[in-house]
Amino acid sequence: MNLDLYAGAGGWDEGARHLGLSTVGLELEHDPCVTAVRAGHPRVRCDIATYPTRPFVGRVTGLIASPPCQAWSMAGKRAGEQDKARVHQLVDDYAAGADHPGDGWADPRSHHAAQPVRWIRDLRPEWVTLEQVPPVIDLWRHIGDVLRGWGYSVWTGVLNSADYGVPQTRRRAILIASRVRPVYQPETTHEQNPPDNALFGARQPWVSMAQALGWDGVDRPARTICGDRSPRWAYGQGNSYATGWTLDRRTISRGPAGTRVPVAPVEVERPAPTVTSQTGCQWVLRNNTNDNACTRRLDEPAGTLFFGARLNNVSWVRERPATTVQGDPRIGRPGHKDREGGESQFEQDALRVTVEQAAILQSFPADYPWHGNKTSQFLQVGNAIPPGLAAPVLAVAAGITTPARIAA
Repeated sequence: MNLDLYAGAGGWDEGARHLGLSTVGLELEHDPCVTAVRAGHPRVRCDIATYPTRPFVGRVTGLIASPPCQAWSMAGKRAGEQDKARVHQLVDDYAAGADHPGDGWADPRSHHAAQPVRWIRDLRPEWVTLEQVPPVIDLWRHIGDVLRGWGYSVWTGVLNSADYGVPQTRRRAILIASRVRPVYQPETTHEQNPPDNALFGARQPWVSMAQALGWDGVDRPARTICGDRSPRWAYGQGNSYATGWTLDRRTISRGPAGTRVPVAPVEVERPAPTVTSQTGCQWVLRNNTNDNACTRRLDEPAGTLFFGARLNNVSWVRERPATTVQGDPRIGRPGHKDREGGESQFEQDALRVTVEQAAILQSFPADYPWHGNKTSQFLQVGNAIPPGLAAPVLAVAAGITTPARIAA
């Protein structure tokens, strides 16, 4: 058995499935559990911090964990910074045999980052993979030192998802450990600007949002996004400004026991895929509405997708170089400024990214069966490790030397 702690909606599970590995996930939240089960990934709904390890002793080959990152993420309030020293101490306490996290945490989620140590101590799996936001890398190194003392080979580092074919530059702190084989950094398959004259091991260019979403042209149907499990986007152009993308899901929805159930077509709001260099106008993906928000063109991978609270507005925005209208030295965000109100001309035309689009940019299958309201679905997408990054990490940990790459 391969056990997935804080399993969420199934990012690790999808990567494992692609390698032929089976997983059982432990997860507290209801909606991610339903999503995962609908996708064929077993779940035990529980609090990992209090659930006993005894039922799994002697039964676990691999242990996976992505503890909650909100307390540590650069996108949040980072109350976990106040708990950093205590979390490091908890790692040592768990290594020495403790079983309780204590109380009085500045962020009640902080101690979860140390919970994997308790599970590894009790289960002694053959291999381990941990994932979190980059600020947790020092904690991973600390845990790595503990694991080396228990006979594990360990690698820790920060990986960029785009280097593994994911259409998103999401960076994640990774720990890989094994007590039965040496471990190392997963070999990258993509790079931002691969040289044309590479003699050996040439990598592919990063996968752009346009490629991943099938927005490769106008006046014709887009290609299938991710193989035979994906829907097709049909582009119907009534005039030069039409945005009539239709998601045809009639033959791809899942039913009981994995059966394929016909479903009526679903209309989805889409920005037109055209990038009109003649007018200087283009669609960009903006992550939140702040002036310093990450914006990426369609011919680039997405920035890291965050969802929740003030970061919940991830939108497609029409943008062109600003027209100077202000009589003061302040610098506004890109976009044409109206002389009357000073607002960005195209801000009103912004279209919210859909759950399907966000999931594809995370390298999930386009027909993944997300459960819950829209807010919950977006959170599930944003909290997951991209399956396209999970697969190469798991391949190193489990000793799978020639994994098939998950296509974006």
